[in-house]
Amino acid sequence: MNKIFKYLFLLVFIIIVLAAGFTFSVREGNSVIVSRFGRIINIYNEAGLYFKLPWPVDNIIVFDARSQYLDSGYIEVLTNDRINIILQNYLVWKISDAERFYTSVGDFNLAHRHLNNIVTNAKNTVLGSFAFSSLVSTNIDELRLDEITYGIEENVSRTAFNNFGIEVQALRIKRIALPDANIQSVFNQMIAERQRYITQYHAEGERDAAIIISEAESRSAEIIAAGRMEAAEITAETERLVAEIYGEAYDRNSELFIFLRNLIALENSVNPDTVLIMRAGESPFNLLIAD
Repeated sequence: MNKIFKYLFLLVFIIIVLAAGFTFSVREGNSVIVSRFGRIINIYNEAGLYFKLPWPVDNIIVFDARSQYLDSGYIEVLTNDRINIILQNYLVWKISDAERFYTSVGDFNLAHRHLNNIVTNAKNTVLGSFAFSSLVSTNIDELRLDEITYGIEENVSRTAFNNFGIEVQALRIKRIALPDANIQSVFNQMIAERQRYITQYHAEGERDAAIIISEAESRSAEIIAAGRMEAAEITAETERLVAEIYGEAYDRNSELFIFLRNLIALENSVNPDTVLIMRAGESPFNLLIAD
């Protein structure tokens, strides 16, 4: 019986050793490369159990194929108008082509260094076509952040995939800052830019005010002219009516009319302080002499 147990134990051990030597498993989220004497023969991306030849014939290289995060750090770049800025990015990436990644990089730390270099080159290339106001401005029409971000992401994605088999899933701007040496000059530039807008708005305001005043004066002159014309028409009509009334009064009683007119003339000619030297028989003082 002891010999049977020994043989069974030996058989199980041999089976375990053979299974371990001839099989391997791929976990979810991993990519596995099988190389035979240094030459890649298979790449497995799906989870499961697979067969291989024992080491040293076949070698297993395992990569984490899940999404990875990388912060680009604080990197100074130069804008089109020669202003140094600190543009910090982050990107999310994963291994898309395991064979290309293995043959060109083969290590995550080295991949991060390569990606940082690619991001730096892409930022210098893209931002060289944009002014500082495209990143920071009080005028929303000047901001081009989406265009800049897309340009950097497209450049990095193309280079990373072609050279290292890396897929860039997302790249975004995390922080925009200024080096200490540039802060005052940028502030001065922003103040000058705001002053230019103030001067422009002031000139436009004076222009609009002059137009409004000119239109108001023109309208006022038209209203005054129309008022004077209407007043002249009313005065002429009034004088005509007065003349008709006087004419009717004269026709009814000419002597009374002349008498009343003389009284009115006399009333309008004198006051308590008036001294007149005239012949008593002259009109209208002849009314004061009783017959």
